[in-house]
Amino acid sequence: MAIAPLTPELLRAFPLFESLEQADLERLLERHLASALGEDQLLVQESDWGETLFLIRAGLAKVRCFSPDGEEVVLCLLGPGDVFGEMALLDEKPRSADVLSLTPVNLVKFSGALFRQLMLSRAPLSLAIAQLQSKRLRELNRRFAIHSADASTRLLNALAQLACLSQSGANVLSVFPALGQRELAAIAGLSRETTSRTLSKLRERGYLEETAAGMRLLSEEPLKRRCLL
Repeated sequence: MAIAPLTPELLRAFPLFESLEQADLERLLERHLASALGEDQLLVQESDWGETLFLIRAGLAKVRCFSPDGEEVVLCLLGPGDVFGEMALLDEKPRSADVLSLTPVNLVKFSGALFRQLMLSRAPLSLAIAQLQSKRLRELNRRFAIHSADASTRLLNALAQLACLSQSGANVLSVFPALGQRELAAIAGLSRETTSRTLSKLRERGYLEETAAGMRLLSEEPLKRRCLL
């Protein structure tokens, strides 16, 4: 995907970096690498050692691990403006999960050692990292809270998340990429068969449409009824 070269001004537009001074932004960009990757690519592997912070400029990815019986567990979704790899920089331990691309992604890699130096000397940046961790913990709590809910609730929650990540403004009615049923099932924590039946039911009730542009929820009503909004 074509995307403009990353400049200090563009980097500052991402929430995590908005508190940094021009000189700090320029230092980060001196040692950054940009790459474009396709869907279903392993961006980070669990248990690997790493000294890199990653920024997603475009595209969607998932953070996943596996249960003891080999079942895939999706911990969270990532979209434009999200970073990952910060945990290994904080505790200097191996990566805690896999990160895989769900769509083609444009990825930026920053020096972990340099970013750690900035965290030690820039309190607003350290606070932003703490807020990021808090946000992800809240999202994980929400996922666990609805884990025992009915299939429609779990799938609607997954679709709403994808919509909010895909477009700026966190609009649950935004168009998002039409992922395969296997991926949607993993995100929602459902079987593929249940996901297929539930998608059909949402279409029949006029809550979901699929076009050449992607998928889109057509109403907030089923989300509000299930306290997802």
